Amino acid sequence: MALYSETVMDHFRHPRNVGVIEDADAVGEVGNAKCGDIMKMYMKITDGIIEDVKFETFGCGSAIASSSMATELIKGKPLEEVRKLTNKAVAEALDGLPAYKMHCSVLAQEAIEAALNDYEQKQKQ
Repeated sequence: MALYSETVMDHFRHPRNVGVIEDADAVGEVGNAKCGDIMKMYMKITDGIIEDVKFETFGCGSAIASSSMATELIKGKPLEEVRKLTNKAVAEALDGLPAYKMHCSVLAQEAIEAALNDYEQKQKQ
């Protein structure tokens, strides 16, 4: 059996939504000191819907694939639905990750949560 699914390899080789949103409504950055992966997620939110989302990831192929898939799963979705996204859902959408790479899907979930927290803080100001 291959170590990585075709879906993981496709999102690694051809990541979706890579980049920066200069006037982002939400920005979340997380890292894993143990493996050195860093993810930064940018969101443009209109009327409670994620209109656009981009990411920058410094890390392994699984981290890049997890970031890419996570952005695909939340783009165009309402915030209530986005808040429910789990790392398990990201990994399942990638047709699985090796157990020792599951932390990459956790980072993707945490980057989304960090961006949503940033958005909520900005709304209070």
